[in-house]
Amino acid sequence: MSTAAYEDLTGHRLAGYRLGRRIGRGGMAVVYQAEDLRLGRPVAIKLLAPELARNDVFRQRFARESRAAAAIDHPHIVPVYEAGEANGVLYIAMRYVAGRDLRALLDRQGRLSVPQTARITAQIASALDAAHAHDLVHRDVKPGNILIAEGPDAERPEHAYLTDFGLTKKSLSLSGLTSVGQFVGTLDYVAPEQISGRPVDGRCDLYSLGCVVFEALTGAPPFRRDDDLALLWAHLHDPAPLLTSRRPDLPRALDPVLARALAKTPEERYDSCLGFVAALRAAAERGDRAAVPVITTLPEPAPVPLPPAWARPVFSPPQ
Repeated sequence: MSTAAYEDLTGHRLAGYRLGRRIGRGGMAVVYQAEDLRLGRPVAIKLLAPELARNDVFRQRFARESRAAAAIDHPHIVPVYEAGEANGVLYIAMRYVAGRDLRALLDRQGRLSVPQTARITAQIASALDAAHAHDLVHRDVKPGNILIAEGPDAERPEHAYLTDFGLTKKSLSLSGLTSVGQFVGTLDYVAPEQISGRPVDGRCDLYSLGCVVFEALTGAPPFRRDDDLALLWAHLHDPAPLLTSRRPDLPRALDPVLARALAKTPEERYDSCLGFVAALRAAAERGDRAAVPVITTLPEPAPVPLPPAWARPVFSPPQ
């Protein structure tokens, strides 16, 4: 199947699914809304680029890691129903989530408040920590891979899902390149160790999550450069800007929290994604308390006693 053909499959049937409209597209895959003809339920089908299916090593790794991803049962990870190959195309069938991704939310709404950012980040952090406990590293945490559905109540207005686990890589595996020489990760959010080809673990996802939080609060990722090479260099060597340099109205207590999440070496970052969120919330709470003015009522000053009569000429001007 040609690359052009696999991007225009609306109405086609593939492995028991009828493909509907295209709802997403990336550098290595296309996503369709589809109907599961066996169970009559809506699903999302991700079709990988045809050249990936022609690589035997990639196909084996894809099947192995898709099974591992499907084994994770977590409320904030999009469930994977099935993964396989049909008509020369690798596919993943997963739950269809009605809503939009964080990329669309940021494009429509602009920067988010600290409470909304913390709510969304906490859900994604719990998903990442669960994946890391299964020795899976996502390696492509970005707004486009965070789906936002309607939450259950006013206190939890969003239900966030982490998606795109079909192209993960085992923890501590070498290099940021796939077996077929393609970089996995999006440059605005990629961790330094991915760029340099060092071993990666869950802390690389934490760095990417820090970049997402920075963008959610300021409207742009931490590093903005004119070309890709300069952007990669910035992730590797340039210090991350202070959060409050982009948004001065935020509590300054948030600056060291983001700086630690965006540290160049994994050992300097938080031990877990939820640890990062806990520090984020604590800093925001401290900042909010510091921002509230303390109003006190000063006591009335005591009356100044009059000097004795014999001393009054000294204290009072002559009349």
